Amino acid sequence: MNKLNLKPIERVSKISKEDFVKNYFIPQKPVVIEKLTEDWPAYEKWHLNYIREIAGDKIVPIFDGRPITHEQKVNEPHLHMKMSEYLDIMEKGPSSYRIFLYNIMKEVPQLKEDFRWPDIGLNLVKQLPMLFFGGENSKVFMHFDIDYSDILHFHFHGKKQCIIFHPDQTKYLYKVPHALISHQAIDFDNPDFERFPALKYAEGFITELNHGEMLYMPEGYWHYMKYMTPSFSMSLRSLPKKPMFLAKAAYNVFIQRYFDNFMRKTKGKAWMDEKNQRAISETHKNLGIEV
Repeated sequence: MNKLNLKPIERVSKISKEDFVKNYFIPQKPVVIEKLTEDWPAYEKWHLNYIREIAGDKIVPIFDGRPITHEQKVNEPHLHMKMSEYLDIMEKGPSSYRIFLYNIMKEVPQLKEDFRWPDIGLNLVKQLPMLFFGGENSKVFMHFDIDYSDILHFHFHGKKQCIIFHPDQTKYLYKVPHALISHQAIDFDNPDFERFPALKYAEGFITELNHGEMLYMPEGYWHYMKYMTPSFSMSLRSLPKKPMFLAKAAYNVFIQRYFDNFMRKTKGKAWMDEKNQRAISETHKNLGIEV
């Protein structure tokens, strides 16, 4: 089995605001904080049965692991169902079904009482606490976020594997043009180095998040998530500080996604095939790789 060049993400039990800012935020270094949530009501309450009790009747967006096609808009779900029905599927066994970027707080405001905005030195965007759910073995494709934010990623109920890369590793990750993802044919658990040889040079980080743990991902980091057990996560975010990333975020939000949706509609499958081919050819050309 082929293996990526990954180092364990540094871990601390607890940390002061001053040490977090000095040792991780300023140098833009990832870290797992293990006990940041222990005094939150969510630490005791946030399990799947609790979500079922308070949000079981809500209709939720479902992504099912299929590759993105021209028939979808950016971040468009594959289907919708009741949260209770989704949780039933999750608990029966392995499933590719995921909930992605779901603002459940808007529909179930009482969830806001279960967590505390951490005083950790980040100017967090208070309007955007998003939740993510996944069944055993479901995967979130390698991508970076549209707004290049600093992210605090909290995990609950089970276990989740996270593989992340610094933005300077983009040249090795087969980024798809006009998109925020790497080539969808890459299996980051067992990469094909013959088809995607640039991956051999990428240097990243890996960790497994357990219930209540928080992963800090600095702005613009690539991330690939795999749910080891049925579980869910919450992300809080702070807008990027680097002017370059702010400019890129504005371009992504106001131009790129609309352009990409337009091209999917007008050129269809040919547009998606062209982007995937360019992800490979341009990566190899820029690195001087001959295949």
